[in-house]
Amino acid sequence: MFTDESHDLLTVPTGNLRIPEAPPVTAGDNVSESPDDRAVYFSLVIPTFNEAKNIRKIVELLTKLLDGFIADDYELIVVDDNSPDCTWELAQALMSEYPQLRVMRRQEEKGLSTAVIRGWQAAKGQVLGVIDADLQHPPEVLQQLLAAIEQGADLATASRHVEGGGVSEWSVVRRFLSRGAQLLGLVILPRVIGRVSDPMSGYFMVRRSAIANRTMNPMGYKILIEVIGVGNIDQVAEVGYVFQERQEGESKVTWRQYVEYILHLLRLRSGGRVARLRKRWQPPVARFMRFGVVGLSGVGVDLGIFYLLREFAGLALTRSAILSSEVAIITNFLLNDAWTFGDISSKQKGWKRRIKRFIKFNIICLMGLILNVLLVNLLFNAFGMNEYLAKLIAIAAVTLWNFWINLKLSWRVTETK
Repeated sequence: MFTDESHDLLTVPTGNLRIPEAPPVTAGDNVSESPDDRAVYFSLVIPTFNEAKNIRKIVELLTKLLDGFIADDYELIVVDDNSPDCTWELAQALMSEYPQLRVMRRQEEKGLSTAVIRGWQAAKGQVLGVIDADLQHPPEVLQQLLAAIEQGADLATASRHVEGGGVSEWSVVRRFLSRGAQLLGLVILPRVIGRVSDPMSGYFMVRRSAIANRTMNPMGYKILIEVIGVGNIDQVAEVGYVFQERQEGESKVTWRQYVEYILHLLRLRSGGRVARLRKRWQPPVARFMRFGVVGLSGVGVDLGIFYLLREFAGLALTRSAILSSEVAIITNFLLNDAWTFGDISSKQKGWKRRIKRFIKFNIICLMGLILNVLLVNLLFNAFGMNEYLAKLIAIAAVTLWNFWINLKLSWRVTETK
């Protein structure tokens, strides 16, 4: 069922948020295909709300870029949530100048994620994509993403956390929140969040066939995790990009987005819709074995320093545990960087990058250290266990934590096509 808004505007799909296997045909079953109904290779949705200052520039940049390598085989779909600044009306006025542009005005529904899906429902492309209208996503990355799809990827996403990626002028607080959200996602939904380095990216494309006929139920702004969790995504490719600062308009990042992100993770987790990923997911056994060997050497360092601090220096239990663990963290990083993740670190040469890896490794392991100290004190003080046995149990429990989180954050292992 569709609601007609205007003869120049796309009709707004209603009902379930489900992408059809084939592009919708509006000319009717008995009418020959018109240019407006012709399928294209690529459909790019641009969700907007109060982007009047940016809409002309983003359409102009995208058109110029896409005309350069897939001319006449793409479409741009602006989906506007009835912006008070009349973004939809400005976009509609551009349609005569840019024939690949289509515009949808939503007056009933709100929200970026549903806007993207409604745009995909009306799209004519085999490949479906999304990009922000605020110019924070560099359009030139589209060519690399499309190349990844052509090479066999089901999903190609732009990432700030792989080679060539980064952020321009983010504050320490915003960086902390972004990484904290990713870390929380790895804990709640590891087999979804762990498949990409930047699960909060809003710049990606996916094959229509990978998400066709799958009902989606996203929350907030982060649609990528819904696509991975619900879609039939086998091969993932990532392309690095530098997230730019907004040039015009106001940022829409609020605390509510982080809350919705957490709720979305919990919904996917409780829904059991990611169970099929368990069949495809293969644990990195060889890498874990190397990590384990390094860990065993660290156990010797940890216990040795712990013994010296307790027996000869006379330090308290907690202080000894902290200092000995930190020494082990340093030696473990050097061995892991050279051996366990040597194939990755060899492509990230330079002392600055090594220091960056060490800082991330240290932060993650220090979080494990907190767990380590808590367990030691719990087992020793509450259960009366021998302090060295308590220390061994705590080390074993924290080893799995350190491996999994470092695998996903300190050394990226996502295959990039």
